[in-house]
Amino acid sequence: MEFYTVVLKQSAGYWVALCLENGIVGQGTIQEDAIRKLKEAIESFEIVYESESNIYKSPISIDELHEFLFVEEKEQDSEIYELRKVYA
Repeated sequence: MEFYTVVLKQSAGYWVALCLENGIVGQGTIQEDAIRKLKEAIESFEIVYESESNIYKSPISIDELHEFLFVEEKEQDSEIYELRKVYA
């Protein structure tokens, strides 16, 4: 089981969880759902990553993080963000 850093963002009535180590996301109506779906996506990705030679993973860039955090800023009055650690 590995440790991952996750940024949670509330957007349009949903929570989106972004893994900083690999750019994988999960979405749900509550934070726990978003994290659960992210964990499932990470686990699925790891299976494929270990079995395929043409798959790579890398941390997201600062530009990608900025886009994730602020892409809808003009449309909404306030955003809620949270940083968490998860094990998947």
